[in-house]
Formats: sequence, C-alpha cells, structure tokens
Amino acid sequence: MGPSPTISTSQSGPTLLVRLADWSYRRRRRVLLLWVALLIGTVVAAGAFGGDYHFTFTTPGSDSKKAQDLLDRSFRARAGDDVDVVFQTRRGKTVDDPTVRAAMTDILVQFGKQPHVSAVVSPFSSDGARQIASTRTIAYGTLRLDQTVSDYKAHDAKGLLALGQKVDRPDLQVELAGFALGGAEVKQVSSEGIGLLVAALILLISFGSLLAMGLPILIAIVGLGVGLGLVTLLANVLEVPDFAPQVAAMIGIGVGIDYVLFIVTRYRAALHSGLEPRAAVITAITTSGRAVIFAGCTVIISLLGLFVMNLGFLRGLAVGAVFAVLVVMLASVTLLPAMLGFVGTKIDRLRVPFVNRRESGDRRSLSYRWSRVVQRRPWPAALVCLIALIALAAPARHMHFGFPDSGNSPESYTTRRAYDLLSRGFGPGFNGPLLLVATAGGKDPVAAVAPIAARVAADPDVAFVSPPVPSPDGKVALLVTYPKSSPQAQATQDLVKRLRNDVLPQAVSGSGVTVFVGGSTGASVDATSYVADRLGAFIGVVIVLSFLLLLVVFRSLLVPLKAAIMNLLSVGAAYGVVATAVRGGWLGGLVGIHDPVPIPSFIPMMMFAILFGLSMDYEVFLLSRIREEYARTGDNATAVADGLAHTARVITAAAAIMISVFLAFVLSDQVFLKMMGLGLATAIFVDATIVRMVLVPATMELLGDANWWLPEPLARRLPHLNVEGGSAEAIEAELEELVQADDARRAGTH
Repeated sequence: MGPSPTISTSQSGPTLLVRLADWSYRRRRRVLLLWVALLIGTVVAAGAFGGDYHFTFTTPGSDSKKAQDLLDRSFRARAGDDVDVVFQTRRGKTVDDPTVRAAMTDILVQFGKQPHVSAVVSPFSSDGARQIASTRTIAYGTLRLDQTVSDYKAHDAKGLLALGQKVDRPDLQVELAGFALGGAEVKQVSSEGIGLLVAALILLISFGSLLAMGLPILIAIVGLGVGLGLVTLLANVLEVPDFAPQVAAMIGIGVGIDYVLFIVTRYRAALHSGLEPRAAVITAITTSGRAVIFAGCTVIISLLGLFVMNLGFLRGLAVGAVFAVLVVMLASVTLLPAMLGFVGTKIDRLRVPFVNRRESGDRRSLSYRWSRVVQRRPWPAALVCLIALIALAAPARHMHFGFPDSGNSPESYTTRRAYDLLSRGFGPGFNGPLLLVATAGGKDPVAAVAPIAARVAADPDVAFVSPPVPSPDGKVALLVTYPKSSPQAQATQDLVKRLRNDVLPQAVSGSGVTVFVGGSTGASVDATSYVADRLGAFIGVVIVLSFLLLLVVFRSLLVPLKAAIMNLLSVGAAYGVVATAVRGGWLGGLVGIHDPVPIPSFIPMMMFAILFGLSMDYEVFLLSRIREEYARTGDNATAVADGLAHTARVITAAAAIMISVFLAFVLSDQVFLKMMGLGLATAIFVDATIVRMVLVPATMELLGDANWWLPEPLARRLPHLNVEGGSAEAIEAELEELVQADDARRAGTH
C-alpha cells in the first residue's frame, strides 16, 4: 500500500486503533517496560498464589450427581474419592508370607497418615477380603479420602506418589491407582519449545531475515508467559483441568505467531512501498492489526460459547484458552508496534541467502499458475476435493465418546502399572467400580437393597457386587459394583445405561427404593452423554455465527455460505482422522496411540470452537484480498488468481506454523492433547491446502460474479464492517493529523 499523492485531514479525527498504534510506537520504551513488568509480575504471582489444577465430571441433574449428593449428606466417609495402593509380590513370594504381610501392613499405615486420608481398608481385614487376587501375588489396599477429586490438591496427590516410590521394596512392588491422582505424575514434554523451534525455522524461510523472524517468536514467548501465569491464577476461582495450560499454550503460540506474522508482513510491504517506519506501523496495525483483532475476538467469542454447556471443567478450559488468545492479541497491537519502533527500517537485516527473493503476488508464482489450472477445470477439481473430504470425514460417524482411563498412560506412570496389575489380578472393571447409592423411603436400606444387589449381580457384564454398606444415619445403603470391562470400554457405558434404564427400574418396582448409579465411572458416562448430546447444536450455532459474521464483512450471500460449508468439511475431515487414529493401527501408532481409546466428548467441541476463529482469520485474509482485486478490476477469475498469489506466502507460512505447533503436542503423554493436536493440525492442513488452493478457486470460478451478489433490501439493513481498515488516503490523513497534533503540542511547550 503506497502513499497517497495528496493528504487531506480526517473529519472525524484519528481512530482509537490509530492512536494506540502511534502511542505504542512513540512510547516504545514505556510499552516495553510495561510488558516486561506484566510478564515478571504474572509469573511471580502465579508461583506465589497459583491454584491447583483439577476437574470433575459432575453433570447438573445427572444420576451420578444425585448419588454424590446423597453420599455428601448421609455418608461422608464414602463421599470422597478412593486411591488404591496396589501390591505385587516378587521373588516367588505371596501376600501370605509373614514378612510380606508385615511390610504391606506397615506401608498402609504410612499411607493412612497422609493428609485427607480418613480411613484405610487393608486386604487383610474383613472389609477387604476380596482385595487379594486368587494367585495370592497381587492385592490392594484402599485409601478413603475425605475429599472428592474436585477438592483434592495436587500437592497432596504428589505426596502420595512420592511415598509410593519411597516404600517400594525388592520383594514387593507398590503402585498407586485412582482418579484423584489426576495429572500429578504427568511428565510434561516441552511441546511449546518444539513448536517454537519449528515456527522459527518456517519464519526464517518466509521472511529470509533473522530479525524479522525474531519478532513473532518474541511476542509468542511473552504472550505465553503472561497467559500461562493467568491460567495458573485462574485455578483459584474456577475448575481448571490439569491439561488446560497445554491447551492454552497450543492455541496461544499458534495464533500469536500467526497474528504477528500477518502484521509484520504488512509492515515490510509498507516499508518497501516507500513509507517511513511510523507510517508503516500505523498502516500495518490499522489493516492487518484490525483483522487480527477481529479474528482474535471471534476465537474468544466461540470459546466463551462453551459456557452454555454449564460444566465446570469446560468453563476453566475455555477461560484459560481465552486468556492466551487475549494476551497475544493485545501484545500484537501494542508490544509489536513498540518493537517495530526499535527495529525501524532494519527489519530485513541479517538476511539468509537465497531465501524470500520474490515478492508475493507475482503472476509467475506457483500459486497464480495453479489457480489458473483449477479455474480451467473447476467441476472436476471441486468434485474430487469434495469426495476426498467426505472420505476423510467418514470415520467420524463411528466416533466412540468416553473418557480415557489410566490404561492409556505410559508404562512409566505408577497409575498405568497399577491399572495393569488390577486388571491382571481382578479384571479391568476393578479400575473403575460403580457406586450404587440407594434410599429406602424410611425402611432399612440394607434389607431393602439385598434383592436389588442380587439382580445387579446377575447381569452378564457385572463381575462382583459388594454386600450393602449402611450409612451412619441409616438412611442410605451403598453397593459397590465392579464391571467386567474397563472404565473406558463401550461395554461399561452400556452397562451403566442398562442398569439405569432396565435392571434397576425393574428391581425397585413397588419397593419404595430409589437407586442412583454414581462413582467416577458413572460420572464420566454422564458427562460424555451430556456433552455429546449437545455437540450438534453447538456446531450449528457456530456455523450460523460464522455465516452472519462473513455476511457482514463481505456483504455477500454466497461467499459466507461457501465458507461455512468448507469450514464444516475441514472440521469433519479432522474428526475423521482423529476417529481413525484412536482405533490404534498404523496412524494411531504414529502419534503414540497403540490401543483403541475413546474420544472425550469435549474434544470435538473445543476443536470446533478453536477452528472457527482460526479459519475465520484465513477466510478474512484471503477473501478480502480477492474482494479488493475484484473491486479494482471487475474480473472475478483474475481477482481470485491474484488474491491467491498475493496471500499465498503468508497464509502458507501461517498454516505451516499452526500445523507444526499443534503436531508438537502429539508428543505429550496425555492422550487428550494428542487427539486435540492431531485434529487441529489436520483441519488447518485441509483448510490451507484442499480448501484454499482447490475448492476456493474452483467454486468462485463456477459462481462468477454471483459470488458478490447481495439483495438490495438486505444490503441496506446490514451494518458496514471494514475488517481490513480504510484506504491508503484515509490512513495517511489520520497520520497527518497526528503529526500536526504533535507539532502543536511541541510548539505549546516552548
């Protein structure tokens, strides 16, 4: 964008964004110090006052919530979560060996002294008679906590894990199992660092300059530090899951680098067109910076939409991601102008030879020539891509929703080893028992539930039902039910639903007894159903919102309709790839998923919320340039080809960075992050290649001038939203007004 030959004064005065960019540029030392102080202050505050990460599956109005409420009121001793201390004898001994028995008893006594352990059930007690496997080499003791997982602190969980390592003996293996341990033993792979390194390489290739490459990385690091500090502080007031910092980092790094990439690209173009650094900064912020704010706000709005789900851990996850996006968005329009003020015209210093020698928009470029190839055969190109995307999305029809259990953790984790021992000794269902909580309407609950226990035990998928345990107030009875299948298995979900819908209603008919199915496994089934049932409605709302936003931005009916459909196809392909990977096989093996695992129902929802904003960014950047070329030439086909050529390098670099950052999180030990990283990377890849390079030119060629059709009555009612800012003349007029104000201010001081 070059300078205008004449300068006129703006009638309305400089906009807020122009003033912010100019102030950040002129007060760059102050802005830099403010951000450094914010970074240090946030990190220090997070270290001193940060909360503990935790999350529960409590679902409003669910069967498991009612069971938990009954336990809280009448059976406090069983209202908390349990941790199992699992023993495996070594050297040919059994648990009946006097030295082994004495050691196990002593170890359980030590665990009983830990904070919030209210009781210990030994396998040698009458209550723990079934806690010794038939081989007599595996046994477990149960620690009754006086807190649920939502209240149990991470440092207490780490204390149990540390004691478990300490008491391990040559003749006795000691492992711990329990949902309350959460992510306390998660070993974080530096996915953020790997993502930043790959992003730096891509930026170096894109810009061809070490200095230009360093700015996006600097903004991303500052944003990451502040954002993660805020997420830690957030854990004091909201239920924040232990993987929220990684999700926030994944999104913050990806969007942060992309946002700065767009602005720096525009700044360099402004410098190359002859503008001075101050004018170039204002031009970049009021054009690409304005689009960045628009894209960032759409991500934030879509993430906050998760609040309608009314689930605590989703609120914490959403707000954590919002903090990350908000911080990098603000840094992009304040800290970045300040840093550009320091850099000035030296932005292309420290160049890398043989890199970035040709400007974007060259009609000799591969993007331009490829667009022309697609436009000559639009129908075959569109149909082939459509078939390919539908084929990629097809496996999503068979997605198995659920919460992965400890059987998916690395074998280096004590919870995984305990899971394997319990499965080997007792069956996989002992890793997630169901808690059946019963009331008898004033009668003796133990006597009333005895026949019900027999009916439950007769189910073919039930391994064992414990004798009824009465509450201290005599109002509630508890039946601990062990499925034959693992907590994450479809058979366990089917069992929970069958108990609630068939077995229990028939068993309690006419008895006055009410039974609720709870426990961690029951709660996870409820949360899965709750979110999965609302996934379609959430996607529909996001699609409608994206259509309305693009309708206002581009003042066209068909452009936003195509964008909504293509967004749906991109995300559908991502869902299909994730659904294939979680089955194991060769694709799952590539990302570290070797056995079938269910998909947490919040993962598709989070993916869609995130991708809505990210795809909006690319749509605005590409389509606004096509619209600009169409307005200038009136030739739709040429406008599409030129628009692709002008945006090819920056969108390709931005997409490559996003993909690299997201794929880096596939290296995480947590299967949640593997799924999300793979899914987001797939969607961005599809969006930047198949959609941008084939479907966009093909469909826009087929529709021709109809792309920009808007009924006149609707056009009169739509507000005018200029995402890319004003013309060169308007921007320069605002800058001239700022300069005149500076001159007047300086004159007044003398």
